[in-house]
This record gives sequence, structure tokens and C-alpha cells, in this order.
Amino acid sequence: MFSFQNLEFLWLLVLLPALLLFAGKKSQFESYFSKDVLKQIYIKNRGFSSKFRANLLILSLAMLIFAIARPVFKGGEIEVKSSFIDVVVGLDISKSMSVDDVFPNRFEFSKNKLFTFLKDAGDKRVSIVGFSDRAFLVSPLTKDFESLKFLVKNMNFSYLNLKGTSIISFLKSANSLFDKNEHKVVLIFSDGGDNVDFSKEIAYAKEHNIAVYVYLVATQKGALFKADNGDMAVLKANEAIKNLALQTGGAFLNYSLSNDDIKSISDDMSAKFRDKNEQSTMINEQQELFYYPLVLALIFFFMAIFSLPTRKI
Repeated sequence: MFSFQNLEFLWLLVLLPALLLFAGKKSQFESYFSKDVLKQIYIKNRGFSSKFRANLLILSLAMLIFAIARPVFKGGEIEVKSSFIDVVVGLDISKSMSVDDVFPNRFEFSKNKLFTFLKDAGDKRVSIVGFSDRAFLVSPLTKDFESLKFLVKNMNFSYLNLKGTSIISFLKSANSLFDKNEHKVVLIFSDGGDNVDFSKEIAYAKEHNIAVYVYLVATQKGALFKADNGDMAVLKANEAIKNLALQTGGAFLNYSLSNDDIKSISDDMSAKFRDKNEQSTMINEQQELFYYPLVLALIFFFMAIFSLPTRKI
């Protein structure tokens, strides 16, 4: 079926008859000389007449209007299949993430690992959630990774005064971001907090079909941390969080200076969940035809411009 996408521009065609009438009038130059004199001034076979050139310009304008109106040929509906993975990334923003047993500290290290993850996330949509004792949405699911990097890069502890690490708060926030996904995937960057029993988190993840990937950003040796009351404590990695990952169909990794570790997580997500999240969408097939009148408009324009009558010498 043939139609125009910008049908309103066709109203400009009503101006063309007035231009044709104007082009049909004799120019002042022609009214001053007889035909015999004009024959002596111009050689007809070496250029178009001014009237013919004016008509070419008007025809060029008409073709340009048709091009702007965007003619298209619409076919039937076609089925387009897309396969991608929705991943909600949780960044632990609790005070313990400021510990520097991982250079420059646990939080900045997590951010750098997230940037590396995004480099290999071409088949994924990613959302960012910051969490401590409660969760904060940084970005909904998107493929605009440059915007994600900008938002994460500007996260810092200068405006954060958060205590505790509530994984269950993150899981509940993440679950609300998935749009009827059959398979849900989350990636957590955390030092594990101080929770030794993750049975509640495991039960919630299984109930809502959430596969949890955990990247533990801390060392077994730990580092000193000064609490708000002035007390000093050594904060170590809490590997109890490993059970959350292994019992929900995800994976667990300790921190590493190699970028291959975070790439292996991305590859594992793709292998397990990409084909399972295949979706079908019906779209209208259409072929753009605007370039045909556009080419004709250019041809008529250049014919008029470069076919000026040549004066006798």
C-alpha cells in the first residue's frame, strides 16, 4: 500500500499553479526587443529558454515537496525476534566499601569492574541500583551504557552516610525493575556485609526466579575501619554470601586484578539466559521511496541552472 508519512507537506503543491502563471509571463527583457532581435542576441540550440528553465525549477520544487512528504510502500506485518538479557547491577554503597584493602578502595574498585562488565554487555540491558540498608535506583534498564558510566563515575561517598548492607532490600528493588521476565539476573558488587545467614535472601530469589551473581570485593585479611563512634575494627570479606549465588543458579567470584574474571561472568549470563529471553515483535514492513523524487528534483534543478542560453560573440 502506497502512502505518505508527512502528508501535510503536500499542501505546498497548491502554490505551484501560481508559480506556473508567473513563469508564463514575458520578462521585461523580452518586451523590449522583437523576436528577430532576440534571435540575434541568443542562440536557441545552445540553451533552454527562460520559460522552459522556470518550468524545470517549478517541477524540481514539486519533486522536492514529494520527497519531504516521505512516500513509502507499506507491506504486511513481519515478525522480528530479539534476544537480550536484562541485568540489574547492585553496587554496595555502605560505609564498609570505603575500606582500602582493595586499591584504591572497595567502592572504586567495584565501579571499575562494572565499567569492564559494560564493555562486553552488547547482548544485555543493564540497570544500576545502589544499596546499603536500603536501595536507591540509579538508572532503569537501558542499553545507553555511556550514560550509565557517567552516572556511576559520579557516585562517591562525599554525599553518602549509609550503614549496613541489606541484600534483601536490593533484591526486592531489582525484582520490581524486571518487566515480566521469566528469567531474572542480578549482579552484586559487595564485600558481603556482616550477615552470616542468607537463607531469607536465597528463599526470595528462588521464589521470584532470580539468578544472583556475586562479585566479592574484599580480602580475607581485611583492613582497619574507623566507625562513627571512633571505634576501630578490621573488616574482612564475608564469604557467606557465596551461598546466595550458588543456590540461585548464579555464580560467585572473589576479586581479581584480571579483567577476565568479570568477562567470565558476562559470558556465563549469555550462555545461560540469552536464548531463554528471546522475544518476538510484530512490525510493519515498509520501504522508503523519498529518494526517487529527491533525485528527480536534483536533476531538474541542475538542468535549469546549467542550461542557460549562451550569448553570441
